[in-house]
Amino acid sequence: MHRLLPSLDLLRGFEAAARHLSFTRAAEELFLTQSAVSRQVQSLEAHLGEPLFERGHRQIRLTDAGHTLWLATSEAMRLLTDAAAQIRGGAGRSVTVTCTMGFASLWLVPRLMDLRAECPDLDIRIAPDNRLIDIEREHVELAVRYCPADMAPAGAQRLFGEEVFPVCAPGLRGIGGQALEVPGDLRHHVLLEQEQAGVDRPAGAWTMWLEAMGLHRMKPAASLRFSHYDQLIQAAIDGQGVALGISPLVRRHIASARLVAPFEHRIATPRAYYLVTARLAAGRSDVAAFARWLLRNASSEADAPGGAPAAAGA
Repeated sequence: MHRLLPSLDLLRGFEAAARHLSFTRAAEELFLTQSAVSRQVQSLEAHLGEPLFERGHRQIRLTDAGHTLWLATSEAMRLLTDAAAQIRGGAGRSVTVTCTMGFASLWLVPRLMDLRAECPDLDIRIAPDNRLIDIEREHVELAVRYCPADMAPAGAQRLFGEEVFPVCAPGLRGIGGQALEVPGDLRHHVLLEQEQAGVDRPAGAWTMWLEAMGLHRMKPAASLRFSHYDQLIQAAIDGQGVALGISPLVRRHIASARLVAPFEHRIATPRAYYLVTARLAAGRSDVAAFARWLLRNASSEADAPGGAPAAAGA
């Protein structure tokens, strides 16, 4: 039986390569060379008598046999890690949370002091990533997904929806004698936009808002585009233009008067934020504790007074 089981070193190299679908990234994780990981996989394939990867130009894919072995190896590694952590009293085990960079910097990170006060023993790792990662494959316990309801994963728990409305630095409302009194005044200002659709902003967000105001033909003075939403909001705080604020993400900046909402017009989008728990982490008490804290804070956020005046004719 032991002769049938490959060595743990070969399985570790294979599992990392399968999870990343990259020998190079697996090598970086394991502190090995790329050729060493490649040789480990080749030795494992020779041991099993089956190819585990389809090798293409600068990319690899799992074969059916590789996928079967990866599922078993991944779960075995998780069980070994959890058993070792349990023996050590839980030391060294953390709850990894993935979310978009905008959600992390604007909503989650500012609230972590509250989490530390409430759950001082929790070991949390925030892993912002605008890629839609496979949390089972990447060994991530929790994910916050930003998507329409019909695209939310099975079992996802809704945190809150969103309303969007223009926000800017307080001094920008009257800059250059161009007051921001009605939405049409935006023609005199720079609009800050996110160029990557589907991350923290729906595609054509400004277009959607302007059309709702009856301004579909309006041309702004200029546009300034950003890859990440948190960068866009920082530019708005610095007075570089007018951004579309997301009600949960910019509420603290409005409460502190770093941003203001010049108009009483906001619209709801079909998107919302959802919490997803990895299947293999569902029974862990530390994961459940963090999920409860996140859901409770999200519920309070949804019930809180808006960060801008209520909609008027939107």
